[in-house]
Amino acid sequence: MPGFVLTSASTILCTHGGSASVVPSNTKTLADGAPILVESDIHRVAGCPFMIGPAPSPCVQIAWSAGAAKVSVDGTAVLVQSSIGQCKAGTGAVQGVAIIADTQSKVQAQ
Repeated sequence: MPGFVLTSASTILCTHGGSASVVPSNTKTLADGAPILVESDIHRVAGCPFMIGPAPSPCVQIAWSAGAAKVSVDGTAVLVQSSIGQCKAGTGAVQGVAIIADTQSKVQAQ
């Protein structure tokens, strides 16, 4: 599905409002001055308040799928606004879908 490309400057949150950060594997291909993110990039999450009953179960990472079908960087699909980020606990349990709150609006991909 087409959409604006995600970059290291994009604002991404876990389902519960924790902030995601990434050290992009791609450092050469830029959009609006920031490295474009690819499907294999793993976002670390900080500040997730999620609890299961009385026990903390914060999201600690976001793993991505459904990158652009026609655009890649070094053979890996770029992330777009319609990509799916699975928010995961330390146990690996999926706890929701990432929220893409903001990204650049100059470069699109399909």
